[in-house]
Amino acid sequence: MEENTENTVAGGDGGSEVISVTSEKDVRGEKSEAETGCHPVNDPNDTQCSKNTEEEDERTSTSERSDEKVMAELTLVLLGDPDSIETDKHNLLLDHDKQTNVEQFSSKLYDLCGRQICVINMLGLPNVDKIPLDQTAHAFVLLIENGHHSSHYSAGKQWLERTFGKESLSYVMTVMTYKSDENCEHALLDLKANPSFDEKRHHMCTRSMTNVNEIIELLKKIDVMVSENNPQCSTGERTEVKEEQKMQDHTSPKEETITKAAEEMKTAVEIELKCDQPNQYGNVEDSKKNDEDTAEQPEIKPEPKETEWKKAQSSPSPYTDSRTQAMHQSGFDLDVGGKNTMSLNGSEENKKKRHQENKKLLSRLHLQDKLESKMSPADFLRVGQPLKQSNETFEKDLPQTFLQRLMMLDYRARYIPVRQETSEVNCLQSFPESDSFNRDDSDLDALYSIGPDLDQSKQTHVHPMDVQMAVFHCSDSFLKQNMITKLSQCQYALPLLVPDPVSDDIECPLWAFRQITKTWKISEKKENSVPVTMKSMPICKAETPLVSFFRLGSLSLSKSQLMNTLINDRHSTFFHRNCAGSTKSRHLMDGVAEIAWYCPAGKPNDSFTDCIAFCNLHGDSQSELIKKQREILTEKSSVIVLLLPTLEKSQGSSAVIQTLYRSTKPLIILIADNDCGGLQMKPGKYKLGLKDRSQSDVSEELKGIIGKILSGPHTTFQLESLAEVSAIRLDENDSVCQKGKSAAMETVKMIEGMDVSKIKEKFLPCQGQLWHDWCRTNKELYHLKGHIEKEKEQKGKKLMELRQKQCDASCSELMKWFTKSLLDLPSTNKEYFLKWTQILIDGLSTDDLSSILQNYDETWSEVLDLKRKHDKSDLLKKKQVVLEQLSKKLQSATFGLEHIFREMGQIYEAHKSQEKPTRGRQPDWVKYPELAADLMISGYPMELMDGDAGHVPLTWISSLLQEVIKKLGDQRVFVLSVLGVQSSGKSTMLNAMFGLQFAVSAGRCTKGAYMQLVKLSDQIKQDYKFDYLLVVDTEGLRALELAGNTTLHHDNELATFVVGLGNMTLINIFGENPADMQDVLQIVVQAIMRMKKIKLSPSCVFVHQNVTDIAAAEKNMDGKRRLQEKLDKMAQLAAEEEVCDVECFSDVIAFDVQEDVKYFAQLWEGSPPMAPPNPGYSESVQELKNIILSKASKSPGIPLSHFSSKIQDLWKALMNEHFVFSFKNTQEIAAYRKLEVQYGNWTWTLRSEMLRIENQLHPRIEKGLLDKIENSYLMKEMNKTYEELKKQMVTYFEEDRDKDMLVQWRGQFENKIKEFHDEHIREVKRKLDEVIQQKNARKKLDNKKTEFENKLLQKSKELAHQLKDVVENEEDFKAQFDFVWSHWVAELTSDTIPIGDINLKEDQSTVLGDLGIEWSLIDESRTSGRYKNLSETGNFFGYATKKKYHKHFKESYPPQESQAEPKNTKKGWTDALKSGFNYVKQMAGYASTAQIQVGNNESRNNFNHEEQNLIRSFINNVQQESLKAVKSKPVATRGYTSTYLQEVAKHVQEKVTHFESERKYIFKKEFIVDLLLYVFDSATSWLLQSHKTYKENNDALTYLNSKKNEYYNIFKSYCKGNSSAVVFGEMMCERLKVSAIEAVIDQTAVDLAGHMRSNFPAFNGNRLNLEKHVLTSLAEKEDFGQFKTYIKNPRKQVEAFIKEEVKNYIFTKQKDKALKILKKNVDEINNLFKQALFEATDKVNNQAGNIDKWVKVFSTSVNSKLTLDTIFCQNFRDINRFDFLKEEIEKGLKSINKEMNSLPLDKVMECRQTPDQILIDQLCNCCWERCPFCSAVCTNTLENHSPDKHNVPFHRPSGVEGWHTRGTVDLVIDFCTTLVGSDRRFYPSRDSKESVHYRLYPTAGEKYASWRITADESKLTYWKWFVCRFQKELEAYYDLKFQGKGEIPDEWRSYKRKNAIESLDDMVK
Repeated sequence: MEENTENTVAGGDGGSEVISVTSEKDVRGEKSEAETGCHPVNDPNDTQCSKNTEEEDERTSTSERSDEKVMAELTLVLLGDPDSIETDKHNLLLDHDKQTNVEQFSSKLYDLCGRQICVINMLGLPNVDKIPLDQTAHAFVLLIENGHHSSHYSAGKQWLERTFGKESLSYVMTVMTYKSDENCEHALLDLKANPSFDEKRHHMCTRSMTNVNEIIELLKKIDVMVSENNPQCSTGERTEVKEEQKMQDHTSPKEETITKAAEEMKTAVEIELKCDQPNQYGNVEDSKKNDEDTAEQPEIKPEPKETEWKKAQSSPSPYTDSRTQAMHQSGFDLDVGGKNTMSLNGSEENKKKRHQENKKLLSRLHLQDKLESKMSPADFLRVGQPLKQSNETFEKDLPQTFLQRLMMLDYRARYIPVRQETSEVNCLQSFPESDSFNRDDSDLDALYSIGPDLDQSKQTHVHPMDVQMAVFHCSDSFLKQNMITKLSQCQYALPLLVPDPVSDDIECPLWAFRQITKTWKISEKKENSVPVTMKSMPICKAETPLVSFFRLGSLSLSKSQLMNTLINDRHSTFFHRNCAGSTKSRHLMDGVAEIAWYCPAGKPNDSFTDCIAFCNLHGDSQSELIKKQREILTEKSSVIVLLLPTLEKSQGSSAVIQTLYRSTKPLIILIADNDCGGLQMKPGKYKLGLKDRSQSDVSEELKGIIGKILSGPHTTFQLESLAEVSAIRLDENDSVCQKGKSAAMETVKMIEGMDVSKIKEKFLPCQGQLWHDWCRTNKELYHLKGHIEKEKEQKGKKLMELRQKQCDASCSELMKWFTKSLLDLPSTNKEYFLKWTQILIDGLSTDDLSSILQNYDETWSEVLDLKRKHDKSDLLKKKQVVLEQLSKKLQSATFGLEHIFREMGQIYEAHKSQEKPTRGRQPDWVKYPELAADLMISGYPMELMDGDAGHVPLTWISSLLQEVIKKLGDQRVFVLSVLGVQSSGKSTMLNAMFGLQFAVSAGRCTKGAYMQLVKLSDQIKQDYKFDYLLVVDTEGLRALELAGNTTLHHDNELATFVVGLGNMTLINIFGENPADMQDVLQIVVQAIMRMKKIKLSPSCVFVHQNVTDIAAAEKNMDGKRRLQEKLDKMAQLAAEEEVCDVECFSDVIAFDVQEDVKYFAQLWEGSPPMAPPNPGYSESVQELKNIILSKASKSPGIPLSHFSSKIQDLWKALMNEHFVFSFKNTQEIAAYRKLEVQYGNWTWTLRSEMLRIENQLHPRIEKGLLDKIENSYLMKEMNKTYEELKKQMVTYFEEDRDKDMLVQWRGQFENKIKEFHDEHIREVKRKLDEVIQQKNARKKLDNKKTEFENKLLQKSKELAHQLKDVVENEEDFKAQFDFVWSHWVAELTSDTIPIGDINLKEDQSTVLGDLGIEWSLIDESRTSGRYKNLSETGNFFGYATKKKYHKHFKESYPPQESQAEPKNTKKGWTDALKSGFNYVKQMAGYASTAQIQVGNNESRNNFNHEEQNLIRSFINNVQQESLKAVKSKPVATRGYTSTYLQEVAKHVQEKVTHFESERKYIFKKEFIVDLLLYVFDSATSWLLQSHKTYKENNDALTYLNSKKNEYYNIFKSYCKGNSSAVVFGEMMCERLKVSAIEAVIDQTAVDLAGHMRSNFPAFNGNRLNLEKHVLTSLAEKEDFGQFKTYIKNPRKQVEAFIKEEVKNYIFTKQKDKALKILKKNVDEINNLFKQALFEATDKVNNQAGNIDKWVKVFSTSVNSKLTLDTIFCQNFRDINRFDFLKEEIEKGLKSINKEMNSLPLDKVMECRQTPDQILIDQLCNCCWERCPFCSAVCTNTLENHSPDKHNVPFHRPSGVEGWHTRGTVDLVIDFCTTLVGSDRRFYPSRDSKESVHYRLYPTAGEKYASWRITADESKLTYWKWFVCRFQKELEAYYDLKFQGKGEIPDEWRSYKRKNAIESLDDMVK
């Protein structure tokens, strides 16, 4: 060793400075080592050293023999394997085998370092009884052997922890021993891998332990460890004894030292770990310190042992070194025998101590007075100061803050940061300063020192669970109930078994659980499915498995944290040590058993398939304090989970383990020091190791074991069963609670066992049909018609009669007992009575509701499946009927206290209206308002509007509020109302904001409107001008369950009523888009304008709930501006309607868009049912509350009396007004129509680009340059345009003024554009593929073209030379050429068969003849031409023959014996005849809303309207299918064959047969002929054109004849003596002319279509705009034939209109413009030719090319736009003057240009794609669905615009389509837009037995529900004019009359055509 190290004592700091150690020899005046010059470890041969050593041995011996007891300076305990060291005399650490006597110091260690060191040998890890008693150890030296190091290390640590506790591990020094020849590097690495291994507290030493340096180094490390364990032992505290002090008298210093040591021992920290059983003598402290849920380390307290204190005072210490004293005090007490000497009064002392601690805790929380006088809900049901989110809560305010946050559903209420109550305002934390703080030295001693001695007794903050339990103990039963309910909503564990903090009795707060209802879904695996069953029930009645967790002993693992992973690993259901705010100590949780339920969601990832209760018993379960709880839970549990630190027979908890193991209860033992996997020991008994395993692995395995156990037979647990346990005090056993329960049970007993849906009918009759009839009649009073006074008198009388009936029915036993209980019971009993009544009623209805909801869900799923399969069978209808019945049952099954209160109100109103003077005692009904007022004041919500009847009981509400005024005075209130769609969280928000009690359960949504009073607290009352908040909660708008029995009128009334009532209205929106509420707001704005006399001045705040983006508020700044603009526009529109001076929305309603739009986070933090509320939600609620209060502070409120009057005035105003705003939001309609126009522009951009690409590729295919087209290529060509278009769309949707409204359609239109793009790429590919096929099909002819052209050219040249000098005039030339041409053609085509023309008329006749149809029928149909308009036939009855119905009569006349009344044969035959006659009537059209004429026209037969439409649809479908089949034939590539017509005829015949099989009639042959001819006619033009294409492409004769003129010109040129260049130029120009004309007209067609699309009014808008122009055109022409086509086949007429308008545009209206477009394209082609000529000539001249090169270059230049036939140059190889050739061609191009400029526009209509067809494809690709009433066509621009419903503003009288009244020949004159606003009815189909209200038309079936037909008051002048103008034509067409109910009003006849056309403009605005 180095010199400075050798001069440092063991335990020194290792620095260069030598620190003296005062030992016994120093005290006796001996010279120091420095003086003697001898070091203890010097060579023993040194005589001087030997002498010193002998002296030291002598002194040591003297010391040992002295009666004076000497304390060891350092006590070491050796642990480990005895084989790890060699225990012989040379061993410096242990020089004898058994050294257990603490008074024997190690002489060798003294010789080594001069210190009194005691070494206790405990090698071999002995039993507890072998451990020395009452000793203090400073360090445990764990000896481990190299090679067995890992196992020895783990075993030693585990033994130490079991024996002395976890705290002992901080005193361990690990020493690994090795042989001198061993390498320990790998062993050290192994140890480092152990997470508990501390390298600083590790040492390596030889097994012999004879190396002095190794031992000294070990002692140094031990000293450092001791110093770290106790700062008083730090080197900074060491005292250097000066030389002169050592020579002084010893007495005084000794006394001084003893005194100092005693003082230090008073404040020292000792940890006393007992090895006795913790459950003996009520060792509560030990249990508390070691509870795994509070802290990882026990609380350290300055409590020195009394015996040691006395010993220190009485015995003079041999030590003068303060460091030595401190080291002794820092030791670890090994007292394991204390159990034998402990006072028998320990349990009482611990109990007393606990009570003192509890008292101190309550005092800190300022709750010491509340333990007796409990807190109640009234203390918190008031508006107080706003909560602050910062760390400003003082400890005394913790209970209040905790409860406030809990009521706001903030699960962070468990930990609230505390602000220390000090005088210092500075919020910065103060830290102690080191002694070296102001020293400017550079050494690091101060840094490495432990630091100053801090006050260890400093008080920590209150444990969060102590706050919760303190509040719980100090609350009355109602506040406990609220508290437990909110804890349950926060998904926290609930206290189930609670030791009383005073008496220690165990209490079960069963009453507190009564309001909790749990809902879960059970999934049961079956063969091929996993059905899910929903359950919802009060948790007190739920029978579930119970899994209880116990802990025995101390563990490092948190039991609660493990349980959380089983229930919800994302939420701390059970509070554990790692939760925020956890402290080392807690006082109120030991012995508490908490319970939580796992509720599965019915999903595959559920941890368990059914609901399971988990119970957590806090504290050490072997403690006497907890024994009773453990026994109770053991009895009730289905599974017990036991957590142990280790599993050994000798451990103290073995008795408990054996008991549980031998019981019948399934047991799972979790062992901390075991690493084994799950192991089943015997049935139901498992053990599982936790060591070295992740918590998730343990959790998953534990889930599996629990699931396996519970999958078999097991016991279940019900909360109510705890009432049977005598050891528990039940809160419900209190007398006051029992009295309330008893009264409630008497009430509910009357309705037990009844169907809930029948209860209201029997026991609450006044609010049933009688009340609903009264409401309806009362409303009719405000809408009288006819003889007003007489009608008013009649309705008034009817109202009184209804009230009298209510009085007569108002004596039900239920109401008598209920009201009697309210009148007789004291206040507290009354509260219990009401609570118990609601609980018991909920218990009755929960099962029914769950069953109904489950059936509803199953039935709805079945209906959806049937709809997806397009199943139109009776099964679907039956299921839909069942679904509707379940929906009604669900509504009637809703039953609660509110219905009883409603009945009280109706009883009061009924008797009040019939009030007669009474003598003596007042009847009970008189007191009803007072009873309700008491309840309202105490915090119960009262019904303001009856949600079922949609009416406000004004008399009841007025009397109720009057009673409130009597009791409170006419207090001013601030009315806060809320409005929003159903299930948007309105009630939840209000409850969280003010702690209210509005119903929020899923099965019982709020209906109507409710009001509740909330008092302002005294602390804030001075800041406001009112005393109460009056909160009005409302039912949701657009309630799904109301769809069948209410209309938009209900929402209008409710919205207006609520906004009018409130000083402020919260407009609650679920999501970030306010579009859903705009129509409601528009109604509200207009309604408030109409009620000026009430002088309303409300304000509103928008609340956007469920916003996921925390930055939504910032991102929606522009959205706020847009909202403001839309609201302003709505106000302006309403102002025009009402003639009011209003410019903006805030003129009507106080509204600031910057301040009054708020954003809320989503309610749940995850997916229910296990998701806790989102903390962000509660923060949002608090922020909104602050805003409301801030705004309310500026309002004077309104007196209650004024509020009562306001209700009266507002409701009467609503009755006076007719709130039927059935129109859709006009701005939304306008925005959609504008979007449709943009959609048309976008699709046109894509279409025109695709046409350009198609025209570009077409010539390349024709030239043979392309033989394949891929989709990818077309997409690449379209990419640029498509990407630019998408950018335009983004810009439009994000920057348009209506972007917030457009957002609802954005995804739909983006998808439609993508579909359009993809579909048109496929369409173009299909067309080009057809061109390629045609090109491939004519390869044979193309191959011959070279031969033909060469021969023809050669023959023409030869003939010219022969006749050059013989023939002089051109006529002779022509004659000679014609003569030889025929010979040439015959010669060239001698080996080919010519393709002839086809005769379709003859083929059609042959096909019809083959079907057996007479020629006369065919000829007659063709001659008359009637087949051409078959689909527009008005009456198809003449085409049909009724089937023989003798079979029907047979079925209608059953055998006599089968009749119900066999004797009454007359009656039976009468019924049969009636049935038969009904059949004849049906056959004659007596069905649906159509009926044939009867009476004078009984002989006339007819089809009903629906049957006519069916036949017409059948014809059109057959025609379209047949045409599609024909077009699929390869006529253009393979030619025509009559087989195609035969196939079509067969298909038509099959269709007819199938159609007839479903009808009660068959078609005549005339119909078959006309239908076939109609189908053939539709295919004729296509067949002829396709065959023509085939002939041109494949017939050699046709091809040669097409070339005749070209070769005549060549012949003529040669005859003139022209050179080859001239002839070639003329031939080239001829071919260029043909291609150029084709290219020009193709491009002109596209350009003209584009121009018309942009500029022609009929084509430049949306579908509605086109419809308007079509109707305008029809009106202008007044042609009934075209009207007839439009009515029956609207698409055909629209296409005809487009064709006609295109023709007029091109040839008449815009002919000049069309010619300009044509000239532009001619110029472009001409420029192309010039450029190509220049390039070809220039390149050939520069490169010395030939004619082949020239042709190639020229062709390449023009092939992008032209289809240029191949030019063969072998006869023109002599051409070499290319400039001359260029000049010749330029001459020819001039003539071509001139000819093209003079092209007639007719040519454009002959191109490949004509302008009209392009526009038809563009404009007619839309929706063609027809109104089910009037057959008007849907005007939506999108073909498939779901989910938007079909709509059209051009509805018309149904008679226009042929509808007539049943039983008459009267055509229907009513508009469907009028009918849907009436009370009239219709039959949805011809087979319907029940009619449907027109206003409920969506319920009549899918075809009706898919339409949006809004009732409006527009005049629809157009169709009124049409009916009058064409009355005779319509009557003749349908053979019906406008008479009777269908008589045309005289007013209609005043309309002119001009009025009709003008009305169309009004409809599209």
